Amino acid sequence: MKRYSTVLLLGTLTMTNLAHADTLDGLFDNSIVGSITQAINDAYKPNDSRNDDNDDRNWDDQNQRRNDDDRRQYEDRHRQLEDRRRQLDEQQRQLDNQRRQLEDDERRLDDDFR
Repeated sequence: MKRYSTVLLLGTLTMTNLAHADTLDGLFDNSIVGSITQAINDAYKPNDSRNDDNDDRNWDDQNQRRNDDDRRQYEDRHRQLEDRRRQLDEQQRQLDNQRRQLEDDERRLDDDFR
């Protein structure tokens, strides 16, 4: 009986651990596990080819590229807005001219009627 209860206990523990492992596996993303693994490897192998200076430079380069892209997008959007402003100014000039012409036509009509 003792043997049977030991096997039953070990089997239950094993199944419980597997169920927990499946649950934990769903919680962790591969990128998280990869980052943790890389951090552990870096801690145990500090002379690895990965260098903090290189990481900083890579981060700075990426940050600079992102800033350049943001600046380009800003400038493009600013140009679009300026173009739209010019179009609206031109439309306003045309409307002003049409309004003056209409007022002139209206005065002529009034003058002709009197």
